[in-house]
Amino acid sequence: MTRTTTTATGIPVRPEVQRRILTVLVASQILSGAGLAAGVTVGALLAQDMLGSTSLAGLPSALFTAGSALAAVAVGRVSQARGRRPGLAAGYLTGAVGSAGVLAAAVLDQPALLFAALFVYGAGTATNLQARYAGADLAAPAHRGRAVSTVLVATTLGGVAGPNLAAPTGHLAETLGMPHLAGPFILAGLAYALAALVLAVWLRPDPLLLARALAEEEAAAADAPAGPADLPEGRGGVALGGLVMVLSQLVMVAIMTMTPVHMHDHGHGTAASGLVIAVHIGAMYLPSPLTGWLVDRLGRLKVAAASGLTLLASGTLAALAPGDSVPLLALALALLGVGWNFGLVAGTAIITDTVPLATRARTQGLVDVAVAVAGATGGMASGIVVAATGYPALALAGGVISLALLPVVAATARRRP
Repeated sequence: MTRTTTTATGIPVRPEVQRRILTVLVASQILSGAGLAAGVTVGALLAQDMLGSTSLAGLPSALFTAGSALAAVAVGRVSQARGRRPGLAAGYLTGAVGSAGVLAAAVLDQPALLFAALFVYGAGTATNLQARYAGADLAAPAHRGRAVSTVLVATTLGGVAGPNLAAPTGHLAETLGMPHLAGPFILAGLAYALAALVLAVWLRPDPLLLARALAEEEAAAADAPAGPADLPEGRGGVALGGLVMVLSQLVMVAIMTMTPVHMHDHGHGTAASGLVIAVHIGAMYLPSPLTGWLVDRLGRLKVAAASGLTLLASGTLAALAPGDSVPLLALALALLGVGWNFGLVAGTAIITDTVPLATRARTQGLVDVAVAVAGATGGMASGIVVAATGYPALALAGGVISLALLPVVAATARRRP
């Protein structure tokens, strides 16, 4: 049934509400993207500067990931109980508190406080990803891929602006009597706080709560119970969608993490490796509108399979590319970003399709924990693999691992009526 009027309880029609919700989410994602990118840009450098050593400079990345994993559970549970608006706003506010803690640690020169604050700051990362689910809550099944991609691509705008503001915010920090490297965390704290404010004030009606109300109303009108009747299929959807995102994240982080090291070992400077990583990040988010259209038009399973094939192409090219070839490595990392994007959008749509509204937010939070753990595992294991066998072996192994998606997708397609 197509809904063209307000519901009996006065709830606005779904298309107008969905447009408003996407607008608010895009605004918050631009802000949070700036906060995320600004902090990540200098986190390792700040740790290295405070400790006077590079031995623990990689710890900030691990702390971001650990903090984001815990926050994904918390945001999911709050959203499940009270709606997306309080869940997402609380997550961004926690990220702002973490940013303030980093500033305090920099001023007081307290490394222990820095690491604790970076763990809290990781909540912003988790919330930034969780927002994509809010975009899909009210979307029609035929448009869920595009709704998810709209929220994702907005992160790119802030993600590009954040690192470019590192120098001006550094000068501001020095003016305020803080270390130069603390400056981006001023931006991060303000950006996260503003993102929380935008959501708290304007994300009304709450998309998840409204989706539940509409589902209950439709079920009552049809005199049938709300939600999917086939629970095993729902669990299978969670497993499939989670596997797609977990493998995409594992392979992407492993290859991405060691590419700058590989380039450095072949004599490239930070400008060259920075260019390759910039191409990679752009490929992670900018194709989102096209990916969303493909997910809706061709189907979730076909795009999930395309994710595995694209990641295989990326790993193979990265393994075979000469170490002195910046263009080929940039192309390999671009394919890596596109493959990850395919997996994230398709996996998100699969989970949203198959999880009942009654448990949707909590389940999505748990899936994102698995994604965060996969990223941490890929990052930590990549260094060990490269030290033992070399970068080409790591890249090729990542591509081969991604092929595990194909038989699972094929088996799921065969089971479908």
